[in-house]
Amino acid sequence: MKPLLVPLQDTAQISGPLASALDAEMADIDLRRFPDGETYLRFDTLPEGRDVILLAGLCHPDAKLPTLVFAAQTARALGAASVGLVAPYLPYMRQDRVFRPGEAVTSVQFAKLVSSCVDWLVTIDPHLHRWHALSDIYDIPARAAHAAPAMAAWISREVDHPLLIGPDAESEQWVSEIASLAGAEHIVLTKTRHGDRDVDISPPDLGKWRHHTPVIVDDTISTASTMMAVTRQLAEQGLRPPTCCAAHGVFADGAFEALLQAGAARIVTSNTISHPSNGIDVSGILASAANGLIEEIRPSSR
Repeated sequence: MKPLLVPLQDTAQISGPLASALDAEMADIDLRRFPDGETYLRFDTLPEGRDVILLAGLCHPDAKLPTLVFAAQTARALGAASVGLVAPYLPYMRQDRVFRPGEAVTSVQFAKLVSSCVDWLVTIDPHLHRWHALSDIYDIPARAAHAAPAMAAWISREVDHPLLIGPDAESEQWVSEIASLAGAEHIVLTKTRHGDRDVDISPPDLGKWRHHTPVIVDDTISTASTMMAVTRQLAEQGLRPPTCCAAHGVFADGAFEALLQAGAARIVTSNTISHPSNGIDVSGILASAANGLIEEIRPSSR
């Protein structure tokens, strides 16, 4: 029997491609809010005996978490053989230690909550900084798939003479992998952060690359302060307006428009977060990881 893909909030850009990549049936659900703001959820396609895959767009997660919990618990109550979660963008990864006394370490607490609801988790390029792997904090099989192959393929296809630019030392491994896959040159800049929106970039002399198309690559565009700073530095050195490319486009507080105004020629993200900039499809990457985990947990979930 085909797995049942259950699309929750903010998944319009990826639900169809993912259902095809998984060879899954798309569930019909009734998901809405009562006048007082509480969630109503009903499975019109019953999940009894089936592997259920919840697809949740978890950017801006606080309003969406109850729906995820209710969907997982209802699928179990209706007899699902297993319940997994595909969260293309995984939130609550940055607060990974106590920076000031009294703080909640929300990456751990969110992981415990999700682990109590589902049998497995697949995501794309989570923010693993101090954590070595998702297994450090998740109590279920959890796999971090990577958007690099899809991003490299898009750059190879769409950009003439690309020069990949990593905005800081943390991006070195990320950018070098994509550059290798795309057969392109790359450089990594030095960044000094003074605040959420105050960033200094120290580039080398970029004159030798004036005939290339700069492609600024990062895992996430949130405030876009880093990419705007790099874009301005490139303009000062006479390079072409850059293409800005990221796995996740959060685009907080008008960041997309601000980045275009700063001089970006094009902004492209993957479809982990629904946005008009989506141009890179990662559904096949997610499907491959999800199918692997379903096979791993199947004997123990029944």
